[in-house]
Amino acid sequence: MVRLDGGTFRMGSQEFYPEEGPVHERTVAAFAIDRHAVTNADFAAFVAATGYVTVAERAIDPDDVPGAVEDLTPGGLVFTPTSGPVDLNDWRQWWRWVPGASWRAPEGPGSTVDDRSRHPVVQVAFEDAVAYATWVGKRLPSEAEFEYASHGGRGDQRFAWGNEPYPGGVAHAHTWLGRFPYERVGDHGGGTAPVGSYPPNGYGLADMIGNVWEWTSDVYTARHAVPRGAAGTDFEPGRTTKDGTCCHGGAPHTAAAVSPVPLRTIKGGSFLCTPEYCYRFRPAARSSQSEDTATVNIGFRCAR
Repeated sequence: MVRLDGGTFRMGSQEFYPEEGPVHERTVAAFAIDRHAVTNADFAAFVAATGYVTVAERAIDPDDVPGAVEDLTPGGLVFTPTSGPVDLNDWRQWWRWVPGASWRAPEGPGSTVDDRSRHPVVQVAFEDAVAYATWVGKRLPSEAEFEYASHGGRGDQRFAWGNEPYPGGVAHAHTWLGRFPYERVGDHGGGTAPVGSYPPNGYGLADMIGNVWEWTSDVYTARHAVPRGAAGTDFEPGRTTKDGTCCHGGAPHTAAAVSPVPLRTIKGGSFLCTPEYCYRFRPAARSSQSEDTATVNIGFRCAR
């Protein structure tokens, strides 16, 4: 873990998406945070020691999803590249519900993590992340802690590394390069990368941006709840660059749930983020996800 002294920073952005505002001053106390996301090897040790069964592996009770019309076999959401250009307003074009997908088999039956021990664990719901954190005597970071840490001490920059997404044409985080969601450049996008594949930020933290979205402890709100007395700047209408549910998908764990599920804030963006579609590989970016959702591009790290 890396220990951070904490401090006051300007949280949020008024340049991109409405949910990132208002910009305001936020203070976080000293805390420690994992150098990188929890890996498959880490999570496998937890499961071996406790016998824990993740949300994506549990049988689904039909009474929990009255009116469901789809298959209620346990599973998770898996990214599937398209064969060519599609309507980027419809995330269903590249996300599919795969029965049997889990942290052990992220893309579904036949896939494995045997050769991905240093990749971040995925297909984990919020409850799974909390269970692991509790087992190791830690907790999930708050949204404010995550954003503070992801800046790496460069709070005046749009990105964790500067003001340009790809300075000098170089990617500083594991995101999608190419035409989304069907054409990618090299190893960028399409799947996770081993933790630490890109240079750490100014605090020595790896992959706070890109690779996988990460769960935080905060219940999601459509706008930042500004602390009483904090200075703030509201969002400027008309400056949004993109819209939509972004690159993590929007379906709940059951793929057919009709009852409300609590939403949590996820941070950091993932290997599916790209300026063409999802400009959320920035410290200020945030999105919502239902607590019982497991996808191939959401993981977590711990704090204390």
